[in-house]
Amino acid sequence: MNTDWKPILEGDLKERALASVIDIANALQKESPKFAEREAWQTVALAGGLPGYALFYAYGARAFPGDDDEEIAAELLSQSIQILSKTRLNFSLYGGYTGVAFALEHLHEQLFSDNKEDLNADVDPALKKHLSQSPWLSDYDLINGLVGYGVYALERLPRQSAVEILELIVERLDETAERNANGITWRTSPHLLPGWQREICPDGYYNLGLAHGIPGIIGLLGGICAKGIAVEKARPLLDGVVSWILKQQLTDSKWSCFTSWQGEGVDRDEARLAWCYGDAGLATALFWAARAVGEKDREEEALKIIRRAAKRPYQETVIRDAGICHGAAGLAHIFNRFYQATNEDIFKESAIFWFERVFEMRVHENGIAGYSAFQLEDDLQTPRRSPESGLLEGATGIALALLGAISDVEPDWDRMLLLSLVK
Repeated sequence: MNTDWKPILEGDLKERALASVIDIANALQKESPKFAEREAWQTVALAGGLPGYALFYAYGARAFPGDDDEEIAAELLSQSIQILSKTRLNFSLYGGYTGVAFALEHLHEQLFSDNKEDLNADVDPALKKHLSQSPWLSDYDLINGLVGYGVYALERLPRQSAVEILELIVERLDETAERNANGITWRTSPHLLPGWQREICPDGYYNLGLAHGIPGIIGLLGGICAKGIAVEKARPLLDGVVSWILKQQLTDSKWSCFTSWQGEGVDRDEARLAWCYGDAGLATALFWAARAVGEKDREEEALKIIRRAAKRPYQETVIRDAGICHGAAGLAHIFNRFYQATNEDIFKESAIFWFERVFEMRVHENGIAGYSAFQLEDDLQTPRRSPESGLLEGATGIALALLGAISDVEPDWDRMLLLSLVK
């Protein structure tokens, strides 16, 4: 239990949050068996499957001890491991091997403390072999690529295998970096883009979202430098990419400091306000990286961005649902993180505002405990609502954010989102 973390919801808001958490917990127990009807990768995906459920029940047990939540979490992880052993997946943090391994590592002491075996012993050698590919032609991002692998490796420290993984990641980032007068950056190659983006940017683009883009590299490099790993390469990369990203700020924008992505011939429109894209996620990566290496001026730059984000009117945010990825709970949790880190009232007020929006969105009879996810059809034009139970876009993530608002248990699960760093 971390007494430095303070619950921010009180009275009626706390009661509503607790009721939502309980209802989501009950709903997830009904949803878990349905994974038998899905493909194996969906079942074990950290973003939407059983490992995310396990994180929720484990943190529920920490916040409110006494129920059988820890047993449920352990069983969900055990099921994930069994399925993973029979399934061929990639190394993606959000949909592959390292996602299950992250949850297992993060929860090992709580759920499997009697087992002294290294349950991820087979993952590290395979990941090191994967990372030895040069030139690197795959993703660099948090969701599927190098940054996500790094988040897993940070969780594994101080093991030597984790150090070696992080050193390899720095090597791959160093060799794929673009260096120019503005600093250091990374281009997303066209073969990694969805078709509709490739049509717009046939030569690739520069992604400014935390989920798929350059801010993820900033957050990861901050964590690596703080641990003193490969600093001779990692620190110049960090300094260079921070310089580049700050020079990308919009000069004539009303609400947003950054666009979502940019390429030749693409208008630099204002980004939505969310974790995945926009100022909230980007500012978080800047803030924690700056704090990790003791750069006060950069920390203040990040705070300027997030303070502006806190003042952005609701109708200008493009928030349509309650999920973590691009919804109200994600913003509420980010602002809660900033409040806990700075004690600035503007962030507490913003967090409470967005949690109130979360409650307002609990109105869908066919949702998970009243919550549904806003999505677009394949034509990227037609909106639809669907019940979504997962951590990233659905009810599990909403419940985890609510737990962080009503208990004094620090929500370190959000290291998977780069919303905090390993201490």
